[in-house]
This record gives sequence, C-alpha cells and structure tokens, in this order.
Amino acid sequence: QVQLVESGGGSKQPGGSLRLSCAASGSIFGTYTMNWYRQATGKERELIATRHGGGTTTYADSVKGRFTISRVYAQNTVYLQMNALKPEATAVYYCRLQQVGVAYWGQGPQVIVSS
Repeated sequence: QVQLVESGGGSKQPGGSLRLSCAASGSIFGTYTMNWYRQATGKERELIATRHGGGTTTYADSVKGRFTISRVYAQNTVYLQMNALKPEATAVYYCRLQQVGVAYWGQGPQVIVSS
C-alpha cells in the first residue's frame, strides 16, 4: 500500500506563485510515474503534469511554461511549482502515483487564485 500526503495549497493573487508537495510512503519500489491533476468546481479532473519514471516530464498546454513538476528521489516526494498563477488555476489539486498498474491518489489541497 502507498500513502500520498500533499501540502502547500492556499490562496494567491493572480501572478503569484505556489508550490505543492506530495510525499509518498509505503510500498514504493522500482520506477514509478507521478502526476498532478486538478479539478475545478463543476469540471472534470484534468491531468496537468507528469514526471515519468525515466525522468522525462510532460505538461498540459494550459500550464506549460509556468508550472514545473520535479521529484526528490531520496524523499519520494514530488513537487509542483506553479508560477504566474491565473484565476482559472483555482481548483483542487491531486497528486497520483502509479506503479505496476496500480494508481494511488493524494487528498487534494485547494488552490484559490483571486484578487
């Protein structure tokens, strides 16, 4: 079993920055993929960033160039640095870890971007 604990949500004005973290613990082994999703009220959950097991990263067009996913292997922690925040970034953010075909989810901190 794998547990994911997220932190770093909160409120920011447009143009500001936030960093989310997701710490994984439990039965973690080998290579795994970690993702960040977000879900705004009334909308479907959206995949915004992926860090693949080999280290490559991919981003949704909506966040490309402003958000960065990174990982500290020794801590099994993945981060999402969010810069130049826009009001449409207001959502609940979830991290996801997938290994050997099983997906685990974090609890989803709220991010609010408003002036």
